[in-house]
Amino acid sequence: GALRVLQTPAEVRVAEGDTVALRCRVEADEPWGQLRMEWVRTGGHGVLCAARLDPLTPEPRDPCAPPFQLSWRPPRATLSLPPVRGNDSGRYLCRVTLEI
Repeated sequence: GALRVLQTPAEVRVAEGDTVALRCRVEADEPWGQLRMEWVRTGGHGVLCAARLDPLTPEPRDPCAPPFQLSWRPPRATLSLPPVRGNDSGRYLCRVTLEI
């Protein structure tokens, strides 16, 4: 079945010291048991946050390291960066893989 990942907001501008929340919604045509969600930032920073999630449990099994915080309220995950620092700027991408 099809898997859709919708990320919002498409673009956000914040000042240093602000809090920002990035949302990733996972939609699937068929039921799924577990997925791996990774948040990456462009520019060679690698994976900033990775967690295994299931459709019934509202908390990530592998929480992110500080300062990143991940909340999971199926079907939506929210990555929070409190407070934003100057070196946090960039393009963030939510990458989702269904695990079998």
